[in-house]
Amino acid sequence: MPACLPGSLASLALFVYGLCAQVPRGGGLFPASYREAQTAGEVRLEAAQQPSVLRPLPPLPEPAEAYGEAGSAGRVGLEAGQRPGALGPLPALPEPAEAPPELAPAAPDLGLGGPLSRPIESPPRPILAPPAAVEPLFRLPDDPPRGYTGRSGVMPREGQESAHFVPIEDRWRLGWPEWDRYGKGHPLLDDYPGVLGRWFDPYNQNVLKGDYPILGQHTFLDITAKADLFFEPRQLPTQTTAFESTARPFQEEFFGRSSSFVTLDFFSISFDLFHGDAAFKPIDWRIRLTPTLGVSNFAFSERAQVSPNVLQGTSRPRAFWSLQEAFVEAKLADLSPDYDFLSIRAGNQPFISDFRGFLFADVSRGVRLFGNLFSNRDQYNLMYVRQWEKDTFTALNSFNDRNQNIVFANYYRQDFIFPGYTAQWSLTFVNDPASFKFDKARVLVRPSPLGVFQPHEQNVFYLGWAGDGHIGRFNITHQFYWALGQDSLNPLANQSQTINAQMAAIEGSYDRDWVRFRASFFWASGDGDINNSRASGFDTILDNPNFVGGPFSFWNRQQIPLFGVNLVQRLSLVPDLRSSKIQGQPNFVNPGILIPNVGMDFDLTPKVKLITNYNLLWFDKTNVLEQFLFDGAIHRSIGADLSWGMEYRPLLSENLMFIGGVSTLIPGQGFRDLYNNFDSRVGALVAGFVNVVVLY
Repeated sequence: MPACLPGSLASLALFVYGLCAQVPRGGGLFPASYREAQTAGEVRLEAAQQPSVLRPLPPLPEPAEAYGEAGSAGRVGLEAGQRPGALGPLPALPEPAEAPPELAPAAPDLGLGGPLSRPIESPPRPILAPPAAVEPLFRLPDDPPRGYTGRSGVMPREGQESAHFVPIEDRWRLGWPEWDRYGKGHPLLDDYPGVLGRWFDPYNQNVLKGDYPILGQHTFLDITAKADLFFEPRQLPTQTTAFESTARPFQEEFFGRSSSFVTLDFFSISFDLFHGDAAFKPIDWRIRLTPTLGVSNFAFSERAQVSPNVLQGTSRPRAFWSLQEAFVEAKLADLSPDYDFLSIRAGNQPFISDFRGFLFADVSRGVRLFGNLFSNRDQYNLMYVRQWEKDTFTALNSFNDRNQNIVFANYYRQDFIFPGYTAQWSLTFVNDPASFKFDKARVLVRPSPLGVFQPHEQNVFYLGWAGDGHIGRFNITHQFYWALGQDSLNPLANQSQTINAQMAAIEGSYDRDWVRFRASFFWASGDGDINNSRASGFDTILDNPNFVGGPFSFWNRQQIPLFGVNLVQRLSLVPDLRSSKIQGQPNFVNPGILIPNVGMDFDLTPKVKLITNYNLLWFDKTNVLEQFLFDGAIHRSIGADLSWGMEYRPLLSENLMFIGGVSTLIPGQGFRDLYNNFDSRVGALVAGFVNVVVLY
């Protein structure tokens, strides 16, 4: 008989043996004849039959000695001449010889002992790899943010589960290592990276300045404290009369000593609570409050200036508290993916009608609808204003109704025709009902104390076209207004008036390195015939123009009185003969004005700027003045206005600023015709001011 079987047949036999060993008796996988053969311990494989066909086999003979040796080696032998399908009986396998670990068999011995019995020893259990060590979680350095952050308002929602991801809920308060590049300890006036924020530091990141949210991820608070201090010595025509008690006895000149001194100080703190993404997109809602304290003191050289009652002396200190800004704002809709929006704002809020404040610039009570279009290329405003009465001495808002209604509508278009040039079109309507008002100095302000001074109503439309920007290398600003309406009874003309007046202004400038060269022209039409019932003298609503020198100009800055009214109002260009800009009604029967201007601005250093201006002034018409003063020959020349101003920012920011200026008005013949005394001529008038701004 053969000593061994070929490897393939032996493998097949072992496979069949394994299947049979797992089938219970009396059932299952193979036919009954196969089960009987299994009971007898015999299996026969026909030589010509396929390996998968099973037949009963006779009992296997006792194995040869060689077979046992082969079985010990883990092999099955076939005797020479035996058919390949005949298997001899397999005795129990002896214990395997000891072998070095590296020579041990990789798989268990599958020799057949007894009647198709299983291996004597169970296969060894697979050796499992030890569990991997738990990977430590990655931790960020425990560095605080550099700014003054306050407490976070973000509640953690998930913990860290992997070293690959570190949840950071508050994306605003990320830590930074402390860093002092130069090792100087960050002195106050030496600015370089790595400064740590403090609660009183408005320049670096601060939760009180809206740099970090105070609640959640999108709600910010910006607190701004401001001290705005003005100190202003000046010379102005000071009118008095011989029948009043003058500061000096035996004085009979109508215009007395011109010197006066004004201090006007404002202290305010603003709370601006808003929801959004700071500067990245328009805010969703906002609440803003600005309580303001105004302290004023006017000191004159003559009596009857602070009050008609000469017993009140020559000085007038006053203090007034106001809730200057108080409004809520909400975004109504997003109009495009490019942050175009529509919002509404209601309450006391600042508003400027045009680029330079020619018509209206004030903080007023109103409702404003505003937004933008076409990726912020176009902006628009629609606003209704119901004015408060102003405090006489500080011009702050009171809590009394002014009973004046104003509607503004304007539209801006950027890059109009020329890249960098913005055009504006506007329509403004003013309804000023008849009213009667004395101010806190006991002076009549509505109606104006001239002519018949009867209460009267005004309804006026202003059509406007403006532009601001640059065309190539040349900067340009221009403004045109056309006033149309009705005045039921003008006090000076003593009859109703049809209003038809115009105003135009243009400025061109050219920048050459650190110098800007400017040339400007301003014109407001005057009334040439007080008796024709057509009021053609242009007047504003509540202007504050930054033009032809702005607040540095003598003519613009000073309020020049003239027989119970003012030739020109403080911070205005129009000679409107109005009782008060802040409390009186517009007067469209006035002389008008022409002002050509040249000037230069010098950026001397990043901290210091010098502003110079030279203006010539003429009345447009003098008929109204001649009727008012009963003087048939008043010249048109007002004079020359020269001014120099300087701005100094020691911290290179607006947190601390010193602004000062000196100006002079050299009178022309027309000004002398108005203010000369009988035996003396009015000389050059000089004024100066210092403005200190401290901002947190």
